[in-house]
Amino acid sequence: MSVVVANVFSSFGGAIDFIFNPRIGPGGVEVGGLSDVLSLLWTHVWISVIALAASVAVALPFGVWFGHRGSGEGLAVAIGNAGRAIPELGLIAIVAAFIGVGVFNLTIALLVLGIPPILTNTFVGIRQVDRDAVEAARGIGMTEWEVIRKVELPLAVPTIMAGVRTGAINIIATATIAPLVGVVTLGDYIINGSNFGPEGVLAGAILVALLALAFELVLSGVQRLLTPRGIRLEREAARSTA
Repeated sequence: MSVVVANVFSSFGGAIDFIFNPRIGPGGVEVGGLSDVLSLLWTHVWISVIALAASVAVALPFGVWFGHRGSGEGLAVAIGNAGRAIPELGLIAIVAAFIGVGVFNLTIALLVLGIPPILTNTFVGIRQVDRDAVEAARGIGMTEWEVIRKVELPLAVPTIMAGVRTGAINIIATATIAPLVGVVTLGDYIINGSNFGPEGVLAGAILVALLALAFELVLSGVQRLLTPRGIRLEREAARSTA
């Protein structure tokens, strides 16, 4: 058992060293080091941000509209189920075969994976808003757009942001196979392990996991900022009495 633990710590130590210090890899060229890691990390981040922003821009309006009208539930559920069933590698391969390789085409593939959870959660969040609150807003003369903007959206923020966070994780995880379509991200360390060695593969996995955690923390902060104070206080009170 102690040997196994020692090997695990040794592997992690080698991966951390790979991140900060360049070395000569199995292919005979210099690999790793903070400069190389930051370059790949930056590519991974901005591609993920663009794809997530595009997913929100496409899915949020449709989810809000269908949820506000109370129609399209079957479509939202079907898209959500389809998104969970789509194999990421297969989607990337289809996009590469029929559209081509490159950043734009990769973004399309990531966009498709980000839409389902955002659309489904937005629809569900809007529909779960208290109908009495919606009718009261209409009763005081609010337009339908004002009802959406001032009542439904603020109250649905926690559910909507849960979908955005799920979509972000889907996108970040799938971006690791971006090197297959000519966009070099942190996934290069994982996919091309023969060039970077086992330390490079583990370093890539650690970096992707940390990036996903960072996105989760940032989006959690955004959710807190967007959630009305009354709802935050109500949830905190419920947790304290649980």
